[in-house]
Amino acid sequence: MTNGLARASVRFRPASFVGSFVALFFGAAIIMACGTLLQTGLTAHVAPVRYAHTPVVVAASPNVEITAGSGDGKQSVQTALPERARVDAHLAAKIAAQPGVAGALPDIAFPLQSGPGTTLPPLTGRGFSSTAITAATTPESTPLAQGRAPGAGEVVLGTATAQAAKLAVGSSVTFTAPGASGTYRVSGLVDESAEQSAPAGGPARSASAWFADSTAEQISGHPGKADAIAVQPREGVSTEALAQQVRQAVGADAEVLTGDARGSAEEPGLAQGRELLMGLGGSFGGIAAMTAVFVVMGTIALATGQRAREFALLRAIGATPRQIRRTIATEALLLAPAAGALGVLPGVALAHWWFDQLVSRGAVPTGVSLSTGLLPVAAAVGASLLAALTSGYLAARRPAKLRPGQALGEAAVERARPGVVRIAFGVLALAGGVAMATVAANLTGADAANVALGVVMSFLLAVALLGPLLARFATGLLGLPLRAGGAAGSLAADNTRANARRLASAITPIIMVTAFCGTLLFIQTTIKQVSADQVRTGIVADQVIGSTGPGLPVGTAERIAQLPGVDTSIGVLRSGAVYRSGDVLGSATALGVSGDPAELPRVLDLGVKDGSLSALSTSADTVAVDAGLADSLGVKVGDRAPLWLGDGTAVHPKVVATYERGLGLGQLLLPHAALAGHVAGGFDAEVLVADTPGADRAAVAAAVSAAAEPELGPHSVTVTDSAGYTAQANRDLEVGSWANTVMAAVLGGFAAVAAANTLVMTALDRRREVGLLRLAGTTRRQVRGMMRWEALLVASTGLLVGGAIAWVTLVPITRGLTGSTPYIPVGTALPLVAGTVVLSLVATALPTRSLLRTRPVEASAASA
Repeated sequence: MTNGLARASVRFRPASFVGSFVALFFGAAIIMACGTLLQTGLTAHVAPVRYAHTPVVVAASPNVEITAGSGDGKQSVQTALPERARVDAHLAAKIAAQPGVAGALPDIAFPLQSGPGTTLPPLTGRGFSSTAITAATTPESTPLAQGRAPGAGEVVLGTATAQAAKLAVGSSVTFTAPGASGTYRVSGLVDESAEQSAPAGGPARSASAWFADSTAEQISGHPGKADAIAVQPREGVSTEALAQQVRQAVGADAEVLTGDARGSAEEPGLAQGRELLMGLGGSFGGIAAMTAVFVVMGTIALATGQRAREFALLRAIGATPRQIRRTIATEALLLAPAAGALGVLPGVALAHWWFDQLVSRGAVPTGVSLSTGLLPVAAAVGASLLAALTSGYLAARRPAKLRPGQALGEAAVERARPGVVRIAFGVLALAGGVAMATVAANLTGADAANVALGVVMSFLLAVALLGPLLARFATGLLGLPLRAGGAAGSLAADNTRANARRLASAITPIIMVTAFCGTLLFIQTTIKQVSADQVRTGIVADQVIGSTGPGLPVGTAERIAQLPGVDTSIGVLRSGAVYRSGDVLGSATALGVSGDPAELPRVLDLGVKDGSLSALSTSADTVAVDAGLADSLGVKVGDRAPLWLGDGTAVHPKVVATYERGLGLGQLLLPHAALAGHVAGGFDAEVLVADTPGADRAAVAAAVSAAAEPELGPHSVTVTDSAGYTAQANRDLEVGSWANTVMAAVLGGFAAVAAANTLVMTALDRRREVGLLRLAGTTRRQVRGMMRWEALLVASTGLLVGGAIAWVTLVPITRGLTGSTPYIPVGTALPLVAGTVVLSLVATALPTRSLLRTRPVEASAASA
């Protein structure tokens, strides 16, 4: 019997079930997309190319890892390093001493720029002994096609590279490396095809230039360190046995990699890419999945509630509560698996697009491939089924257990208020949101952001539970002006107040659209606005010198400082650092400045609050910290700040100053020497120049450009001012805002579809009501006007409540991250408001037109 009832319900009430199917379909798609990204982050790897012939590779961990908590609650917390981590090159000797090791070669890589007169592209510098790594030969063999191995003052180039630059054995070429610049004689040529190979689908790697091992170590910028150590076994030694011996040799000083794990030593960005994918698929995916289940349950509860009269009639003819519950469960089993299965392919397509965008922006290494498996499918289909069963059961619970006469009475008139249990949980959720908002308002930095994310979820849960009461209050208040606006307005006001429960289902998705999109979008607009203001105010230099290549060579700032018309010249090296705040690890931008720190305010106004920048020493023992970051670290001037530099080196520099403009300019300020040995390339990103009073700015700009060109060549140096620097900073911020925009689009698009779906379901369920209005003499125009006013009331209520939730959530986040109130640009807010209003009007107008095509007597009879 129950199976027949379920099939008949699906057949004869298509509007309700189509609406439920749409919600389940899109919910499954978004869960599938996020689950696929999460699985990719957990399993992401890059096939080894450079180390394909090296069975064991020794490399430093690409993460900072700490132990959080205590006792049974201890757990490991880690975050990816912003720079490549390196190992001690002297470990190669300890490894080579093992009985099963035939050779252990330190692999060094650093960026190179060619000097004037040479048309070489940017190259990667290496030690010549590392040619054996890609050639699958022993260290004693030679891969040279011409000439001989490099000695002091010599270099070996690839054949294709030399041919393109019209160089041959015996030619001279000038290179600028992170550690030094110089002119080198080409002593030989090698076949570089293996060096330039890359994973399938990825771009070719940059060509290499090989120096004598001692020279490469000296000019690399990080002497005594290696990117990795390639280990070859003696004949007959297995990979497992070799790896075990190497682990005994290195202990906890490095990681021993075999198999596909060797690829992580080639791609230092893999750890950050995995962290990003797991963040999107896990953290954002969790919120997205909760939202999807939330919307699905609301839609199915609405569809079930619309059938209250049907359930009452079934009870009247003898159906038992168990049969009604089984009918609901059977309907869920008919709809949810099919909708979930159909949502899998669109979810995979969304994940593919999302993943490809991350790869194209360099956030994920090219060699990583999207991983699609059964777990995301099971999660999408299972969550859809569970949501359908739970929401259907809860919505049918009361009409199923009422006595037949009582059920018919309640089905005829909407209940005045929700149940006591629902109100109690709603009040608890509301109180929790208020409490968390209060706590977040007293926190700073990431702590405020983390708490505030719970604020929006608590308020949305409260809205879902207290929706009918909220809808009754809001529509009653907003409907007051409509009562004096004619028959259509008066009908709309009366209808919305009398059917608050029905409209609550339509208002809730609109609240979600506004709250989620407003929070995600306006966090980014606030950060962008504050950052741009800080850059605009903080860069007070007259000239900003940059480069079209990897950067400006060491010593450029010193040479420019000697030029006539130059008062101050400060080199700026950009990197990152990791800090610990409680049990959480965070990343911060770091600047390394050269020159006299006392002159820094002439070119960079950081807004110092406490201490003095002149106290920065030329060693690695001092640091100036952004005030917000100092609060998160719990340090002040005179304290030691526990940090990990970009390559994972732990330091505890003394805080000599705190400042206000770290968001736009850099959260940590260290001496140049403190960062130079811990970055991929020790090139300065910019040189900031202040002219002497009265100097000709154009003449000074020409002079500083000419001073930088001898090493970099013409057209490689850029000269701008503070306005140009601000424009470049804004472009960089645009790249950073992409992730939040996509998240807002995914959540907002899903919630918008849900809102439109719910509005259509609600309108189509009013066939009987519209028929009775037409029989009572209401004109088509008045019905359309009533529905338009109702749609505007729904949209206005959703926008106001959703906007209030977004504002309460945004205030602690933006104050914690930027120290300012939310910045809401009109150009972003107006389309959001207009889109919500248009969505409500269209989603109501189309089904209303369909209802008005039916004759009043037919509509009333069909509904009865």
